[in-house]
Amino acid sequence: MKQHGNRHVEHGKILGVLKLTRIEHSVMLVIAVIAAELISAGNVASMPGIQIIALSLITPIFISMASFAINDYFDIEVDRANGKDRPLVNGTLKPHDALYVTAVSLAIGIAASALINAYTFLIAVTFGALAMLYSYKLKEKLFWGNAYIALSMAIPFIFGNYVVSSMIGTGIGLVALMIFISGLGREIHGTIRDMRGDAKRKAHTIPAAIGRKGAAFIAMLLYCMAIAISIILYAAVTPFMHNDIFLLPITAVDLILLYVSVGYLARSDMWFYGIARNLSLAAMAIALLAILISPL
Repeated sequence: MKQHGNRHVEHGKILGVLKLTRIEHSVMLVIAVIAAELISAGNVASMPGIQIIALSLITPIFISMASFAINDYFDIEVDRANGKDRPLVNGTLKPHDALYVTAVSLAIGIAASALINAYTFLIAVTFGALAMLYSYKLKEKLFWGNAYIALSMAIPFIFGNYVVSSMIGTGIGLVALMIFISGLGREIHGTIRDMRGDAKRKAHTIPAAIGRKGAAFIAMLLYCMAIAISIILYAAVTPFMHNDIFLLPITAVDLILLYVSVGYLARSDMWFYGIARNLSLAAMAIALLAILISPL
């Protein structure tokens, strides 16, 4: 009975770690890195060996795990106050467990990057440091917290590029910029959605500084810029140029982003906010898949 109980506790801790580190986010990072490697290599035959590819996936997975773990460590009181069912709140894991997971994950991620090349090592160290800084202080700063999250969406493409090449190609540069800009727009929409809760804790957000309408207008401009980049990619940049496999899903993404951005400007009800959040998340996923399959 005691052994069975111990196994149950261990199983619960493993699930707690997976929830703490939001392991599902790592899937998106893996897709982004592979897509960047394909675009930079030009074709599957020119991809690096399986060992390098494996190391290039280990790095973002574990640095992402570290960033989420340390974020929950610093947010434990906020999550408890908001009634969130997080592992550190419900007692599945202790605060020292989160610190241990952070340290081990960060070490594994950085070590894997060092075995690829100097560029990937520098990116891993820099982004790992930013992740720690974000959780400790940066997320409380006006705009900079939003910018970090948007950068975390774009950096896997830069990282994947440097796995294969020592220079950033036009395609990868524009893709990373498109993802960053649209991610920043989505983050601003998130602060509009959370205005009531943020007002209670006196958070320094863009809507608090310039109002809901002003923030929604900035987000719409960012989405329009991202849409413009997607058009440029289809019109003039390999491997997206005149590629119908890219055109069809990215058109759907652009239409979703237009609908969401106009909606945030015109509406302020929580029902729409919930729908818009899911739609923008779906748009990001579709865009990621479009970028991945285009080089193939």
